[in-house]
Amino acid sequence: MKLLSVVVPCYNSQDYMRYCIESLLPGGESVEILIVNDGSGDKTGEIADEYAAKYPSIIKSIHQANGGHGEAVNTGIRYATGGYFKVVDSDDWVDTRAYLKILAALEQLEADGETIDLLVSNFVYDKEGAKFKKVMRYDNVLPENKVLNWDEIGRFRKGQYLMMHSLLYRTAVLRECGLVLPKHTFYVDNLYVTAPLPYVNKIYYSNTDLYRYYIGRADQSVNEKVMIKRIDQQLKVNRLLIEQMSLQSNPSSKQSKYLFHHLEIVTMISTILLIRGGTKEHLQKKREFWNYIKETDLELYHQLRYGMMGRLLSLPGRMGRSISVGVYKITQKVVGFN
Repeated sequence: MKLLSVVVPCYNSQDYMRYCIESLLPGGESVEILIVNDGSGDKTGEIADEYAAKYPSIIKSIHQANGGHGEAVNTGIRYATGGYFKVVDSDDWVDTRAYLKILAALEQLEADGETIDLLVSNFVYDKEGAKFKKVMRYDNVLPENKVLNWDEIGRFRKGQYLMMHSLLYRTAVLRECGLVLPKHTFYVDNLYVTAPLPYVNKIYYSNTDLYRYYIGRADQSVNEKVMIKRIDQQLKVNRLLIEQMSLQSNPSSKQSKYLFHHLEIVTMISTILLIRGGTKEHLQKKREFWNYIKETDLELYHQLRYGMMGRLLSLPGRMGRSISVGVYKITQKVVGFN
């Protein structure tokens, strides 16, 4: 069995997937790389087959009808034989030294008989044209290089949260939680982060800048104009997170507190995008969305609506919306997201 399975979801990725795959090859025989060609219309499938032929013991080329990013991840989970599982998008890459350090840590944990459910590492917002690259790190929250339980972790700052890029799950956890991401839906990475967390008991943090998250393509799903255009998909994922949060049996646990923290950030982004959309239709969707939260879980609604973020997002009138957008822009600068 391989130590680590890495799934690389690819859709029309011919122009940049090689760089991603090459960054993963230094893992050698302890890693399997699952290239999932998600119904591409370019040479993505040919490139995947080329790598699989060249590295047959490391790389598998998987072809499927187009189902979206989430379905490509689902396929990766189904095919994975590694003890641990990582998603690396085809336009991103990993830092070689950090990658080898994390593989060594996993090997040592295995040798010591330690089984962890989740490994967390840092990621870098590799924003095109930016002079300084913002790093999302967690050393203020997670003690380094030791096996932790939830009671040992600290408090996440506002704007600091776990992303798919920072997580490496034990493959069995993903299967045990029954994770199946929706097809043809963007922004399902939030579900990938949060759905398995109730099944996570042991956590390990490596303070290494493993993942390089490229931001810069005009058609990228996290481009703000694209997100506003796809706001219904963002809201769909947000609603699924709300339903998931409403099922939590112990809201006072640190695990549940983190899940609320994550939901609060996603809800802020959804609301700001609706404000940024600016049309009567967008503002009507904003009202309907908050009414949905109220009708689904009144207690959760009060927590979201009357927390610091909720109050900032609910300032009345055009001036209030301008202030909300201003706070959002400042957060963009500080955190570095798109």
